[in-house]
Amino acid sequence: FLSICFSAEINDSEGHPSSSHQTLKGTSKWATSLENLLEDPEGVKRFREFLKKEFSEENVLFWLACEEFKKTQGKKQMQEKAKEIYMTFLSSKASSQVNVEGQSRLSETILDTPHPLMFQKLQDQIFNLMKYDSYSRFLKSDIFLNHKKCEEQEENSPEAQTAAKRASRIYNT
Repeated sequence: FLSICFSAEINDSEGHPSSSHQTLKGTSKWATSLENLLEDPEGVKRFREFLKKEFSEENVLFWLACEEFKKTQGKKQMQEKAKEIYMTFLSSKASSQVNVEGQSRLSETILDTPHPLMFQKLQDQIFNLMKYDSYSRFLKSDIFLNHKKCEEQEENSPEAQTAAKRASRIYNT
């Protein structure tokens, strides 16, 4: 079994390399809440990878589509996106159907009057399903644990320590 670690310099919002005295990052932050995991593109990528193995990737894809939908401007774009979400995740013929309560009562008529929060109740159901079901399994999964191990190796690597020593030499002359 091969574990591959990707090293990348992590920068903060201003583009400065982030330092260890900052708040939690990476797997430590993901482990604190599903919200934190879903705010991190790398976290979403790893969570999707995990859900794909569990045959439930459609849950996070639906959640992400709803988040994107809320930002949609203009009635026409909203109708198009709403229809896309409905056809992909909610219709009885959907290719990536999510399992939500009251699904049998959902019909395309909801698409006639789209509004930013029209999928909110369903999105909340899926969020809770992920939070109380797959998220806890994700935190115990090889995908998460290997990523965490890689982060720890990176933080304790001689290169990271050498860079810190070099920096302290530069500033302490």
